[in-house]
Amino acid sequence: MLARDVPSAGSSAVGVRRVGVVSLGLIGGSVARRLVAQGVEVHAWNPSLPALEAAAADGVVPARTIAELCVAEPDVLLLAPPLRAMADVAREVAAHVRGGTVVTDAGSVKGAVARVVREAGLASRFVGAHPMAGTEQAGYAASDASLLDGARWALTLEDDTRLDAFCRVAELVTGPLGGVVRVTTPAVHDEAVALVSHVPHVVASELLRLVGGSDVTDLALALAAGSFRDGTRVAGTHPRRTEAMVTDNAAAVAPVLRRAAAELAALADALDAGAPVGAFFDEAAAVRAGARVAGPDDARTTLTLEESTWRAELLSRPTSLVVGADERTSAVTLTTP
Repeated sequence: MLARDVPSAGSSAVGVRRVGVVSLGLIGGSVARRLVAQGVEVHAWNPSLPALEAAAADGVVPARTIAELCVAEPDVLLLAPPLRAMADVAREVAAHVRGGTVVTDAGSVKGAVARVVREAGLASRFVGAHPMAGTEQAGYAASDASLLDGARWALTLEDDTRLDAFCRVAELVTGPLGGVVRVTTPAVHDEAVALVSHVPHVVASELLRLVGGSDVTDLALALAAGSFRDGTRVAGTHPRRTEAMVTDNAAAVAPVLRRAAAELAALADALDAGAPVGAFFDEAAAVRAGARVAGPDDARTTLTLEESTWRAELLSRPTSLVVGADERTSAVTLTTP
């Protein structure tokens, strides 16, 4: 559809006044902290009491159970448990969610989450989400309201994703959460994050394994500086968290690992043969130098989305960034590089 001459979609998220959070780990805790700071009413449940008590001291309304959290009828309910707990959480939420609550999540794998959400009966309320932000730390104590500043969120669409639900989550993300949105599907999301998140976690772990299995481990670690530190930072993530991430996205991760192994083997063969290897590094440098993605300061277009065409409209703009949304008018504001 064509852009219409309408005001820019708002980013104040006035329609999202109450948010629920399931699990106050690094991401769930950061979301809760930021929303409280922005004046949004936040209710939360967490499996461990100390984190819930700490969040309550920070202004979060604590819930003793997921059922109690659902009774509050938040405008948006964010599911942020570990991936291995998502199915149980989804079933519990499905048993108690009510009213007009829209359900979203923060999982790093979207295909697997979409499946368990659908199996739980939540698909009609659900919009998949993944904030590309984080650290190797975990838990509420590691969370930080500023972690999500300017974060790029993927919002994933399926054939039955509701327009009003998408706009509400996009309004929350681009409003008080201070982020921007790329719209995609679960499968395409998982293929992309395998390349830029999941495989880098594997490679970081392998670098440490190589050092640990060498004959010069002590000296290597003593000499390690910036490049090794940066290249292995994400290997500080809890091993079970990384394991869940790559196994839940195995269909996308495994082919990339095989390709990487083949290309590294070819590089090793060239080095053994004394053959030229410059192209290997030149091609990588060109990708980094040529990277250009839409930013919030690029030229803006505001679209009013129609019920019959909105998914195709947004998915046909893979390079655009959603920087504003308004559930009341079904309008989104986009930037394009």
